[in-house]
Amino acid sequence: MTQRYGIVTPPAIGHLNPMVALALELTRRGHGVVLFTVADGARKLNGLPLEVVTIGATTFPPGAVDETYGTLGRLSGRKGLRFSVDYFRNEQAMLHAELPDAVRGAGIDVLLVDQISPAGSTVAEFLGLPFVTIANALPVNREPGVPPYFTGWLPGNSPWARWRNQLGNALLNRLTAPLLRDLQEQRQRFGLKPLRQKIEALSPLLQLAQLPAAFDFPRTQLAPHFHYVGRLADPSGQEPLLRDVAGFPWERLDGRPLLYASLGTLQNGRPELFALIAEACAPLPAQLVMSMGNPTSVPLELPGDPLVVAYAPHQQLIERSALVISHAGLNTTLTALGCGVPVLAIPITNEQPGIAARLAYSRAGRVIPVQKLGVKELRALVSEMLRDSSYKTNAQRLQSACNAAGGVAAAADLIEGI
Repeated sequence: MTQRYGIVTPPAIGHLNPMVALALELTRRGHGVVLFTVADGARKLNGLPLEVVTIGATTFPPGAVDETYGTLGRLSGRKGLRFSVDYFRNEQAMLHAELPDAVRGAGIDVLLVDQISPAGSTVAEFLGLPFVTIANALPVNREPGVPPYFTGWLPGNSPWARWRNQLGNALLNRLTAPLLRDLQEQRQRFGLKPLRQKIEALSPLLQLAQLPAAFDFPRTQLAPHFHYVGRLADPSGQEPLLRDVAGFPWERLDGRPLLYASLGTLQNGRPELFALIAEACAPLPAQLVMSMGNPTSVPLELPGDPLVVAYAPHQQLIERSALVISHAGLNTTLTALGCGVPVLAIPITNEQPGIAARLAYSRAGRVIPVQKLGVKELRALVSEMLRDSSYKTNAQRLQSACNAAGGVAAAADLIEGI
């Protein structure tokens, strides 16, 4: 039976790309898919064979979200997390106000909701619609032995580790308290029961996580309807929202081991980090390619004459790489692991420290916090990872796990089964 699915997700490329890949898979199966987004998100989706409904014209006029992400790109640590919370409060209020009518008007049967957009879940409850929760970032499901996602801690079930995790979650609760308070007030206005705990905002029918189980920390308390499906990527290997990378100068690759450096499309407002990476890699027997994430200003000269582009054909470059140097965004990390390529992580904010910690735990990568980043330290780590084949071996192990998880095909099968 064909359905009309509605997608609710933040308009960041790191969230849109996996949701669009899933949407395209569902459309190939004959379903209708409508993506609800703001003006900046709609612009990024232009040309894709999807229905797009633009909302939030007053709260997020054209350029507003891009400006917000530009600011976030210059922040790190708790400042970045607090800034994100303020943005999500505005987005949540807009969704509560405008999404119900938009969903009704589009004739949606099932909502597919990004886990960091709980307003979508609340609207689904209000409208009496089934909904699926999709973790495009790290799963927020809590367990005593699993550290909070914004930390770089490793897992542990000792009393000390559990106490540490409890304190970390208490801090996270404090930082995100305005979001939960706003959500509870809106639920009351909708006539819905208040949430007794945050996990109740997740789907009681189906929860999907965009990573293989082998890359997560060990868990024992996940719901039976929670499934690891691996990276949500288009089978073509192309990222749906990065279609304008034709003309990449492949002829400039000179045959040396390839180092691919990217800080994603959010944390790209730190030109000093790109300069530091270039200086660290300059004397190494390797070629550095840097994707700047379309920043507003690109350094004209960098040490070592790296190949610098605004956007890069992400997966095709990673497939050729010996090492990826990244902010530990989940999509970049999963692309690298899906290609069997180790990652040197420089986490900056939000869930990136947690992703980096999983790289260290799986031994498919190394981590250097941005606060400790220096040319000598980074050069030593890059040299070690190029020399030590165990990182490649562990990345290839996770490559097998990524392939076995099923990706968009497995996710679509589960969604069709609810």
